[in-house]
Amino acid sequence: QVQLVESGGGLVQPGGSLRLSCVASGSILSVNDMGWYRQTPGKERELVARISSGGTTTYVEAVQGRFTISRDNAKKTVYLQMNSLKPEDTDVYYCNVEVLEEYRVWRRRTSTYWGQGTQVTVSS
Repeated sequence: QVQLVESGGGLVQPGGSLRLSCVASGSILSVNDMGWYRQTPGKERELVARISSGGTTTYVEAVQGRFTISRDNAKKTVYLQMNSLKPEDTDVYYCNVEVLEEYRVWRRRTSTYWGQGTQVTVSS
């Protein structure tokens, strides 16, 4: 099994910064794409940013130039540095990781996992 543990959410004033972290652990052979999504109650979960195993990044237009996604492959960790935060960035943020895992002896599969979610609130 694979577990994702997120941290770093909280309350921040408009214009402030937060850094989210997501650590993957378990029977992981390799980590493929890693990403961050966010969701408002009653709405669909939306992509914020993704980073490939080779370091190629993708951002939703609303966060371009303010958020930076990065990863530490040795630590199996993905980060989201959020600067110049706006009230409309308020949401629950979820990490999403695709891994190659060994689920049984000599049995491998590619699976996608979600973190538990961390609340980000931008308010004065």
